[in-house]
Amino acid sequence: MAKKARVALFKTVGAVMEALPERVDVALARSIAESLGRRIKVRRENLSNNLEHVLAAPGTHVEGELLDEFVRRGFRSYGQYWAEGAKLPALSKSTIYDRFTICEGLEHLREAKERGRGAIVGLPHIGSWEWGGSFLNSLGLGMTAVAEVLDPPELFEWFKEKRESIGIRIEPLNDHVGSTLLSALRRGAVVGLLCDRDLQGNGVPVEFFGERVTMPAGPATLALRTGATLVACACYAGPGRDHFAVVTPPIPTERSKRLRDDVTRVTQALTRELEGLIRRAPEQWHVLEPRFASS
Repeated sequence: MAKKARVALFKTVGAVMEALPERVDVALARSIAESLGRRIKVRRENLSNNLEHVLAAPGTHVEGELLDEFVRRGFRSYGQYWAEGAKLPALSKSTIYDRFTICEGLEHLREAKERGRGAIVGLPHIGSWEWGGSFLNSLGLGMTAVAEVLDPPELFEWFKEKRESIGIRIEPLNDHVGSTLLSALRRGAVVGLLCDRDLQGNGVPVEFFGERVTMPAGPATLALRTGATLVACACYAGPGRDHFAVVTPPIPTERSKRLRDDVTRVTQALTRELEGLIRRAPEQWHVLEPRFASS
């Protein structure tokens, strides 16, 4: 019964967010998220530690008031992310296109499409990657993405349906996803992979904001095996209700050593690009789980 109630709650909140007048939806979500951020101590501590790694030089600390302000902005930004994501299915392709002020580096994805080998887009949990995927759909590029399977399955299917309605094809994170993505890349698809968290716990050791962590090996492995273009990208919220994206130049993926060594090298290079994208707007980095050993 509890699972059915959870599904019903998400569907109800999603329907309300879609129906709310614009500006009301985001203002309400930002306020609620800020309030919850003050009350949920564990999430607040996690976000605070993660942001301190971004804001401080290795071995130093950020002034308390400054860090608290970024944490407050972080929760408000997280609320905005959910509100704008819920609103996307109710918006027309033309509206989504008009609200993109710029996509820096878009030519890298266009060139990858012309090569016919597909593109792998490494994404941090910044801003709204769904807005970026929907924008690519409005350009005819589309996006295939991987999502963690939710419990109950009905909830995952609902999220999947909503994201596919805005032009993002969703594949579940399971034992078959690797072969599915290989097939998509061979068709010349754009594959977006959130890769600043190691959800499966079997990633590659790299340095991330001055500390050793593990990152998913998927983006590098796929690029090395297929010859697909590998880039990092972030889609930021703002100014106002607009969005803008940054696509980095392609990351070198030529084979040079054993596959394992090449995967580590390419994953570290991708991680460096993710650091740069996160530093552009630390308050939009929505990772509320412990990300560093010192958390």
